[in-house]
Amino acid sequence: MKGVFILAKAVAEEKNKLNVRKMIEEKKNSASLGNFTEKFIPGTLFAIAAISVLTTIGIVVTLLSETIMFFREVPFLDFFTGTKLKPLGEDAVFGVLPLLTGTIISSAIAMLVAIPIGVMTAVFLSEYASEKLRRTVKPLLEILAGIPTIVYGFFAFTFVTPLLRSIIPGLEPTNILSPGIVMGIMIIPMVASLSEDAMSAVPNSMREGALALGATKLEVAWKVVVPAAISGIIASFVLGISRAIGETMIVTIASGSSKNFTFDITQSMQTMTAYIVEVTGGEAAAGTTLYYSLYAVAMTLFVFTLIMNLVAQYISRKFREEY
Repeated sequence: MKGVFILAKAVAEEKNKLNVRKMIEEKKNSASLGNFTEKFIPGTLFAIAAISVLTTIGIVVTLLSETIMFFREVPFLDFFTGTKLKPLGEDAVFGVLPLLTGTIISSAIAMLVAIPIGVMTAVFLSEYASEKLRRTVKPLLEILAGIPTIVYGFFAFTFVTPLLRSIIPGLEPTNILSPGIVMGIMIIPMVASLSEDAMSAVPNSMREGALALGATKLEVAWKVVVPAAISGIIASFVLGISRAIGETMIVTIASGSSKNFTFDITQSMQTMTAYIVEVTGGEAAAGTTLYYSLYAVAMTLFVFTLIMNLVAQYISRKFREEY
């Protein structure tokens, strides 16, 4: 009987040793798999993050190489100071000022529409609307951002322009005023949403303190909340301007293709994006000056937009409030 007990004990100990060995082996396998995962995942995430950087580098290299070819044929100073743009014909003239003027004027009109309406909408949603109303109105407002820009373009051409012509008799069928207004309508959700987020981030203690001192709700909104959220509000303005500068289909459809160097908003004008669309329509043969002008204008637009983004980042850092 004693021998059976000793044998059973030995078998049990052997099983325990086998179980311990198995656990050790499983732990090693798990550790090796964990080490592989720890090395593989960061590399994968880095590769994914590098895609955007490499894409930007590729775009810059492409634009620079073709832009340099353009400036070998057209003087740099003539391009940026020229007031005439006649890309077709034997006596072609390439001056970017008509395109710059059209782009700046259309963007300015858009922001004159988007900034007041967007900020007032943000103040209402942040300070006056109930939580239930905010959850309903804000998604409805952001639907405007989901409408295709070509729909906005036809809306500007077929509805807004005839309406404006009934008010302004001298308004041309294609003009810069109509697409500027419609671009402003399109940008309202961006300005309103970003500004409302910035205002909502202001601590309630600041509102309560102002109310306790006898300020009205309107005074709290405009003299406390808006100044406290000014960095986010201004950043939304700059991002809205960048969006307006880069808009294509609205100005292509509603502003026409007249390359006029003028400040008259009732006339037809062309923006940089509209010119790019026109040139890529098939008229420019590869290797011609007209073809290279496409990249020169695109490079100008790229630098313009980059400056706007840098300004937005600078303003956000300079006026950011820490609570």
